[in-house]
Amino acid sequence: MNISKTNPVVLVAGPTASGKSKLAMDLAETFDGVIINADSMQVYAELRIITARPSSEDENRVPHRLYGVISATQNWSVGLWQQRVVSEIEAVQSDGKLPIVTGGTGLYFRALTHGLAQIPEIEQEIRDEMARRLKAEGGEALHRELVTVDAHTAARISPGDGQRLCRALEVYHSTGRALSAWIKEGNAGVPAHMRFHPLIVQPPRELLYRTINGRFEAMLGDGALDEVRRLAELGLDPALPVMKAVGVRELMAYLNHEISLPEAITRSQKISRNYAKRQLTWFRNQMPEAKTLDAQYSESLKPEIFSFIRQFVLT
Repeated sequence: MNISKTNPVVLVAGPTASGKSKLAMDLAETFDGVIINADSMQVYAELRIITARPSSEDENRVPHRLYGVISATQNWSVGLWQQRVVSEIEAVQSDGKLPIVTGGTGLYFRALTHGLAQIPEIEQEIRDEMARRLKAEGGEALHRELVTVDAHTAARISPGDGQRLCRALEVYHSTGRALSAWIKEGNAGVPAHMRFHPLIVQPPRELLYRTINGRFEAMLGDGALDEVRRLAELGLDPALPVMKAVGVRELMAYLNHEISLPEAITRSQKISRNYAKRQLTWFRNQMPEAKTLDAQYSESLKPEIFSFIRQFVLT
């Protein structure tokens, strides 16, 4: 297929269980595309089932990039993803194919299309001190401190998100400036030669919630519990990003005989629904320029979507 010389990049975003992965697959098969991951949990090699990573069969049907590429033992960040994804997009375009970036992590899409703040390197001593304080004082105490020095950032971070709390306070104590000030000042890394064309799959909330509930039960049938058991056997630091994957902590609590399996399922489903709600809000507010599909993706939507894609993909 002859791809436009304007370097189009299709962005397929949406909440968990919205059908965006199936849409990306259909686009890739129709327009000679390569699917590139924009989900912060699907980068981990150890978690395929519980993160709904594409199956081996899907990966054999069309090329996939940045899925299962790092170990759960590693720290991963939006900055590392931004570096990798730009290289992957350029490689796909150099092969004359269409890059299709898909996922549900809003900050990844933001980093790709708007860049990242140019924050100086944080000293290791400050990182270590914040990690010590998080463990000793807890997230509530760090969140109260963040409110006093960077209220804007504090409003976007929950007391339970220790990693982001530490990051915001590290920036403040290292540079003397709020993280929100750095972000407002200017971003770097936006690939000016790329043309982004965003699609958002946004099903009705009740339909989405039913799909989420059913999908988690299906994951258990596919072996999610064994997958989490193997992760638990690694003895990882609970603060590592991989431990935030929906269902990991809940199923680990079951494996540790702290809660029943039905309780673990109920909690995981609720956390996933709440996450989807936040995703819907984020994409609606942060990607207003996107073409929005107010339905779960299905075959009936193909004509409308493919017509939209042909406008900028084909020469």
